[in-house]
Amino acid sequence: MSVPPEPRADESFRNRPEPAPSDLTRRTLLGRAAAAGLLATPAAGLLSACVGGGGGDAEQDQATGTKSAENPLGVDPKAPLEIVIFNGGYGEKYATDIHEPLYKKKYPEAEIKHSATQEISTTLQPRFAGGNPPDFVNNSGTKFMDFGALIGDGQLQDLTELFDAPSVDDPNKKVRDTLVAGTVESGTYNGKPYVLNYVFTVYGLWYSDKLFSSRGWTPPTTWSEFTSLLDTIKKAGIIPYGYAGKNAPYYQYLVILTTAAKIGGPDVLKNIDNLVDGAWTADPVRQAAEMWAEIGAKYMDKSHEGLIHTEVQLQQNQDKVAIYPSGSWLENEQAKSTPPGFNYAVMPVPSATASDKVPAKGLYATAGEPYFVSAKGRNPRGAMEYMRLMLSQEGAKGFVNLNKSLTAVTGSAEGVELSPGLASASSALTAAGQDVFSYRFDSWYKELDTELRTATNALMFGRENADQFVARMQKKADAIANDSSITKFSR
Repeated sequence: MSVPPEPRADESFRNRPEPAPSDLTRRTLLGRAAAAGLLATPAAGLLSACVGGGGGDAEQDQATGTKSAENPLGVDPKAPLEIVIFNGGYGEKYATDIHEPLYKKKYPEAEIKHSATQEISTTLQPRFAGGNPPDFVNNSGTKFMDFGALIGDGQLQDLTELFDAPSVDDPNKKVRDTLVAGTVESGTYNGKPYVLNYVFTVYGLWYSDKLFSSRGWTPPTTWSEFTSLLDTIKKAGIIPYGYAGKNAPYYQYLVILTTAAKIGGPDVLKNIDNLVDGAWTADPVRQAAEMWAEIGAKYMDKSHEGLIHTEVQLQQNQDKVAIYPSGSWLENEQAKSTPPGFNYAVMPVPSATASDKVPAKGLYATAGEPYFVSAKGRNPRGAMEYMRLMLSQEGAKGFVNLNKSLTAVTGSAEGVELSPGLASASSALTAAGQDVFSYRFDSWYKELDTELRTATNALMFGRENADQFVARMQKKADAIANDSSITKFSR
């Protein structure tokens, strides 16, 4: 508002539910390419498998045009453009009804091939391995592709030229200068921007303002107020707190790490990102895990471990669950199930202690919902131009209007009537000021994200304690740090 999954409607890349074992990794890509006879020898890299069908350099077949003031990226106006969208909480209409028409208006002779799927890696993995990727991909959802593996194998286009290009609305201003601070950095890997995180997402604890107002409940700012409120809700016969363990434990591990960052400061998350020795066993993380484990033991319904996110969210719409951790896509995702007057609202995760380094108003918020251009696609210049049009005021305001979510384009919500949930998220973000933080490990190291989802369920549903939780995560982080086959990133 990504104005940061998952997440991701449902999936700001950061709100993706549980990854599947078949998701793309460097090793599985290489193995499958070799099995398909795409690699001449076991030592040959994926790059050698991703050339054009005739065996030549794929870049020789890429469409290019003449650069000009009207065409700063050198797009071939007649070249086809293939777009694949993750059909999650944001749907696909923003592409078919807003962004693609903008491209067709500018390049009427260009054919746009559009497709949407909820299984990105399952659908696209064979194409990347075979050297025939689509030009533009919304890489989100349960089965997203591993960004680190894709970058390590040279599959993603460096977007520096896009971000340095003149913006659509003001040619005297670069695209990067029209974006909310931190947007470019959120998609940067070891100094190069490969990913556009388009939606600016505010994360926190979501509730019905109607329910709270009718009961006289006030959003808490301290942990003691939080647990006292949960006691009151429990006595009222409502499940105080819940998340979906079957496919969305990410929602819960985000608030655990938010508490850790409030206790010890944002460097707690930076150390986790950078695979610093002992980052997971640091006291702020252990303390946060212990506090949230108590919430799981006292205030959650154990049946939620077997439910998916929309099932628990429906229970909240029915006033059966009071507080739910999520991102600001939630309101749009539940639009068809939310009763009139429900009025979504978000509260920051309460302070953990009186000596927290980040105040109660602090938020996890970031640009999310990732998009990339395939370096080995047939029309990467067209795909970058498509991104440039997405980042215009017309493209961004259209997205805000349709999906009730903030974009990473500065001013894109101005003049737009905000829904209750989006207005609440915007107010929380404004109140947070500079106390906004995020992490990056979940997009850098998919194996770490996968392990954390499993560990979170074990913690919250009582199978492991806080010490076991942090030890388990440190072990996985150490294994990744010591694995030379995994590309490392830092911030």
